[in-house]
Amino acid sequence: MKKILGWILLFLLVFWIGTSPGPAADVARSIGDGVAQIFSNIGTFFAELADG
Repeated sequence: MKKILGWILLFLLVFWIGTSPGPAADVARSIGDGVAQIFSNIGTFFAELADG
C-alpha cells in the first residue's frame, strides 16, 4: 500500500511540475533557500563556538 501511495504522489508531483513549472520552481527555490539558511546558521554556530 505504501509503495502504491508513493508512486501516486510521485506521479502527481511530476504532473504538477509539468503543468505549472513557474510555481513549482518557486517552491523548489524556497526550499533550497531554506536549506541553505539552515547550513549557514549551523556554520555560524560552530564558528562562534570555536571563537569562544
